[in-house]
Amino acid sequence: MTQTLDPNKKASVPTTLRKPNEALETLAITVLAGGPGTERAVSLDSGRAVSEALVRLGHRVAMRDIDPHDLSALDRPADFVFVALHGAFGEDGTLQAELDRRGLAYCGSGSAASRLAMHKVQAKRSFERAGIPTPPYVLVGCGAPDDAIPTSFAPGFVKPVSSGSSVDTTLERSFEDLWAAARRVADAYGEALVERRIVGPELTVGVLGEQALPVCEIRTQREFYDYDAKYVDDNTEYLFDLELPTALLERVQTLSVEAHHAVGCRVFSRVDWMVDRESLEPYVLEINTIPGFTSHSLLPKAAQRIGLDFDQLCQRIVELSLSENRNA
Repeated sequence: MTQTLDPNKKASVPTTLRKPNEALETLAITVLAGGPGTERAVSLDSGRAVSEALVRLGHRVAMRDIDPHDLSALDRPADFVFVALHGAFGEDGTLQAELDRRGLAYCGSGSAASRLAMHKVQAKRSFERAGIPTPPYVLVGCGAPDDAIPTSFAPGFVKPVSSGSSVDTTLERSFEDLWAAARRVADAYGEALVERRIVGPELTVGVLGEQALPVCEIRTQREFYDYDAKYVDDNTEYLFDLELPTALLERVQTLSVEAHHAVGCRVFSRVDWMVDRESLEPYVLEINTIPGFTSHSLLPKAAQRIGLDFDQLCQRIVELSLSENRNA
């Protein structure tokens, strides 16, 4: 159901955050990057950027690669672990469960929320239970019947259920191509998410602590915001001065914090949206528990808009995460 936007209703979302104190406690921090997933290259870039920032802040930092078969990076004595792993193992709750088992303080969401957010369909079900709109979708497994996908879903997207950075995600315009892509992804991953396309502005909102950061609109010259548009194409635009209704932007911010809580996230996340061009109804696509920390990444760009530079953002994440660990 389309909800009517009330232009006189203001969302109770703070727009400023406290900057870290000038005198910082020096910590031994292990930054985990790389990993076994398809987003390894991006993760290494994120890890290097975070490591350099933490060194500039005066922390004692070691960046370490890690995968399920070699956990020796966790043997280094550390006050804190900054997880910069995207995708499989690092973002799906597996690593977080191991960190919990070892009693190590780390950044971001716990194992249960990470696992839930990584599974796009389970996350969507959490959004639906919380009353947050999401595009119509179906889950297609290997050998699914011919009527598993409604014909109205073309044009639509086909996505792996538990992958990030738009890896193996395609936009298919005909129903036949949609079915063929769904079978390919299901054969490769075991199941595929097929999602009806929403035509309109693509937005993203970072959440830091309990606060929504400024809304960013993503504009790409490609068919959609794919891997190359995210990490390679310098023509992709990230806009914060938007010609969209204030009430819509405030609603997306409020719903982003609700989505963050619906999945059980903590400290930080990034929530991705599509807005229907005709109705101005926002639809949540997914939530990222370890968003990128590269030069193209959106959480740092949004933090910069409220006066938190990259170093301050990293420090803020450390502070908030340690506070969460103390209160757990």
